[in-house]
Amino acid sequence: MGRLSGKVAIVTGASSGIGRATARLFAAEGAKVIVGARRADELEALAAEIRADGGDAAALAGDVRAERYAEALVALAVERYGRLDIAFNNAGTLGESGPSTEVSEAGWNDTIAINLTGAFLGAKHQIAQMLKHGGGSVVFTSTFVGYTFAFPGVAAYAASKSGLIGLTQALAAEFGPQGVRVNAILPGAVDTEMYRSMNNTAESQSFITNLHALKRVAKAEELARSVLYLASDDSAFVTGTASLVDGGASITRT
Repeated sequence: MGRLSGKVAIVTGASSGIGRATARLFAAEGAKVIVGARRADELEALAAEIRADGGDAAALAGDVRAERYAEALVALAVERYGRLDIAFNNAGTLGESGPSTEVSEAGWNDTIAINLTGAFLGAKHQIAQMLKHGGGSVVFTSTFVGYTFAFPGVAAYAASKSGLIGLTQALAAEFGPQGVRVNAILPGAVDTEMYRSMNNTAESQSFITNLHALKRVAKAEELARSVLYLASDDSAFVTGTASLVDGGASITRT
């Protein structure tokens, strides 16, 4: 019996990185998983891997900026498995970066739409379904950037991810009395496709590594275990938190 046996979960941003690792861990812990992202081929491959390992998963590709996609993910969970207990709203983007005086309005809006509005739309429909069965757990992926650590040139990213913390607290207060818990993880650097594309030189990787007290970046699987804690009954009295999982980046600048 896994920690999520009998549970049904949605994971967005599941085609790679933290989302992919979390979907696999959820399934290994007994959850039936709906995986979502924009890349259909990667999603189908992930679902097939989960099924090959003895789990149960279904994939639905789409864009989190569209409310109809949020509705469709929930509808698939209910159609296939009869309920929804857990949602990990992880889809995100770095977005347009560079000097804030040069960021386009379109670039700003797109980053907010994916990172913040997409997470809200997901939670809106996920929570509505969870309330029909006495509650559930919603987890967002925020970041330490814009919370305990400032990077220049990523204003839209920092603002959108900081907004997720406010959203976490508001939803936790609103739906806690009805049994829905809402929390966020705040990763430091994680060895994902996005991280490697941003830090493609030895100098950059050394700089980022040394921001962390542990003097390394995280593996996606390490973040997945933190999400598992917040999704499971192990954290039954935890809600409204912004949980730093940043390898000590918030306590050191050397």
